[in-house]
Amino acid sequence: MNDESSGKPIAGLNGVAITKPTTATGAPAYRTFEVYQRQRPHQSTELINGAQLIAPAMLADPYPTLTVLRENYPCYRDWINNAFWLTRYDDVTSVFTDDANFESRSNAWRYGDDFPGNNLIDQPAMLAAYSSAFDAGAEKVIQRLIDELPDAPDLAIDFAAKLPGYVLGQAIGLPSDHYDRLCSLLWHIQRGLAWLPANKMTGMSARTELTHLLTEYWAVGSDADDPAANMISATASVGGTPEDLATTIIELDQQTLHGLLANLWFHLLREPAHLTRVASDQGLLKIAVLETLRHSPAVLSAHRFARHEVERFGCLIPEGALVICSSAAANRDPRVFAEPETFVIDRSDICHREPRGQYRADGLASGMAVALGPPSKHPAVPEDRPRSSYALVRDTAVRASLALLERLPGLLLASDEPATMRSLSVGEMYTCWRLPIRFDRKQAS
Repeated sequence: MNDESSGKPIAGLNGVAITKPTTATGAPAYRTFEVYQRQRPHQSTELINGAQLIAPAMLADPYPTLTVLRENYPCYRDWINNAFWLTRYDDVTSVFTDDANFESRSNAWRYGDDFPGNNLIDQPAMLAAYSSAFDAGAEKVIQRLIDELPDAPDLAIDFAAKLPGYVLGQAIGLPSDHYDRLCSLLWHIQRGLAWLPANKMTGMSARTELTHLLTEYWAVGSDADDPAANMISATASVGGTPEDLATTIIELDQQTLHGLLANLWFHLLREPAHLTRVASDQGLLKIAVLETLRHSPAVLSAHRFARHEVERFGCLIPEGALVICSSAAANRDPRVFAEPETFVIDRSDICHREPRGQYRADGLASGMAVALGPPSKHPAVPEDRPRSSYALVRDTAVRASLALLERLPGLLLASDEPATMRSLSVGEMYTCWRLPIRFDRKQAS
C-alpha cells in the first residue's frame, strides 16, 4: 500500500503490496484513527469537558457553559458525545450555509427506520398551501385561540403551544375539531427526535397515528380543482399518498413559532416597561420578535455532518462527523452584538430585514433561527414562489402578539412565582413552559 508521506507502495501483510485508496488528486482517501485522536498541548480543555454539555445545568441554563466554549474553545472536540461544537457567530454561520462541505439530515433519518413516504415540501402547490395558511389563515386561528382561552389561561400552554399546530391543521385541510389531536401528535413526534429512547418510541407511534389521521380525511380534504387549496390536495395532485404527507409534516419546523411566542411574552411580562412600550408603540413588536430570535432562540443548535474530510477552525473534521452549530452561543457573541446577554427591545445593532448570505444584510447581523433553515436566496417578496419560512414565522408572531395586546387589555402575569425557561431533556427546545396570565375581562373584546 502507499505510504502517506511518500506515496510509495509499502509491503502489506505477508509482504504482498497493497494499493491504498486515493482521491482523484492522488491524496490518501482517509486518515488513520491516530490522526483524529491527536491533541496538541496548547489544545488543553481543562475549563470544560463533554459531560458538562449534557448535564442538568445545561437544561436549566445553557448559556454559562456555552460562553466558556465560545470564549476558550470555539471549535471544541467533544470526545464524550462524539461531536464538534461551533460557538462563534462567523464560524456557525459559515458552516450552516456551506452545503458544499456540510449537510443536514432529515428527521426521518434521525428516527433511524424505514418509515414510508417522501418529503414533498418543495412541490409548488405544497409550498403555496403551507404559506397561505400563515399569510391568509393565521388571523382566524389566532382569534379562535384567544376566544377559547380558559378562565385561568396560560399563555405558554393555551396559546403559544397550540398556534403552530392549529395553523398547520388548517393548511393540511383537517376539520377544526381535530386540531388538538394534531397538536398532541406533533408534540410527541418532535420530542422523539431527541435522545431519550422512551420518547423516540412514543414519537414513532405518533407518526403512525398521524398517517391514520391523514388517511381518514384524505378524500374529504382533497380538492381536485385547486391543488393548492390545502396540503392534502397538493399531495394528491402529484400522486402522493398519506404517507408522503405525513413525512412532509414531520420535516416541518413546529418548534420555532411555539418557542418564539412563549419566549417573547416571557420577556414582555417579566418586564412591565417592555410591555408598556410595545403597547404604546406597536412598531416595536417586530424588533422585539427579532431580538427574541437572537437572545432566546427556542432551538439552541443545528446538526450538520461533514460530507468529506474538512480541515477548518484549526481542527481536522473527518467525513461524516457531527458538527453542532450552536445558535444560542453564536447569537450572544460579543464580537457581533453589543451587550449580547441583555434583551434589548429596540436593539439597533441587529438587521431588521430578512437575513441573506451568512446571516448579514446592510452590514448588520441577524439572530440565527436554525430550525427555519438557511437564509432565503430569493427576494423578500418573491414573485414566483411563496415567502420563506423565516418571514412566515416572524410575521405570524407579530400578528399574534398584536392580537393579544388588542384583545386582552391589562395583560399581566398571574403568578408570583418567577417565570423561567428550560429544556425538558437534552436536545429539546429551550423555552418558557408556564405563563399564567390575567387581564381585564370586562374590557376584553
